[in-house]
Amino acid sequence: MADAWMPGGRCIRAQTDGGQLGGGAPRVVWLTLGADPRVVSVWSAAQRLNQENRPCHLVWDPLTGDIAQLVPIVRAGCALGTPEHLGYAPDRLPYRQPGVNREGRLCVQIAVLGSVREPFTSYQMVGLGAILGWLDSWQIPRRWPAGQPAPFRQAARPRSRALWALGGHFGASQVPDCDSTGPGGIDIDQLVSAHIVQRELLVPRVNGSPIQLGPRTPRQIPADASLSPAGV
Repeated sequence: MADAWMPGGRCIRAQTDGGQLGGGAPRVVWLTLGADPRVVSVWSAAQRLNQENRPCHLVWDPLTGDIAQLVPIVRAGCALGTPEHLGYAPDRLPYRQPGVNREGRLCVQIAVLGSVREPFTSYQMVGLGAILGWLDSWQIPRRWPAGQPAPFRQAARPRSRALWALGGHFGASQVPDCDSTGPGGIDIDQLVSAHIVQRELLVPRVNGSPIQLGPRTPRQIPADASLSPAGV
């Protein structure tokens, strides 16, 4: 039986989610948060998304392999259709959350610490094999029906409902009813061809002290924990 919470990930559970999924082909959407992983930590990013009621499923640092999960895979996320950055903009709250968040029997939203200007597939992508293995366990096909997402500054391509209905992997810039531009011109062949490897997730740090990762059952970090920059 597949795990609703990714084994080895750290649980920073959101107080809200997008509700029940509507059914249809399962899919994954890759987002970027416009944040430098050398400056912003996974934990800070996850807490900001939770505070603004726009949680995704995973937040991933491709440089260290740190992974936080905010929403169980069997529930809808809320990140699609919201801004692609972590900057606080109270005048824009609450964010509009289009129904596309609930489309598919699974609609996994993976937010990567990175920028649309610098495709995250140029990083080490530590932990990618573990993420893909988890997605494979839920029988999400490793295919990109809409092809490679548009690079930074390239004209937006049509967002096809027919391709979206096929399921598989998509960039946020390919999702119907959204105006996202990320994740940029990532190498989709490299992204879905990673081998599934068994490894221990790198030990994250909070306030300079390492957190000992527990067993497969996710442990929670309080959603109202204070934000902290990476490395502190």
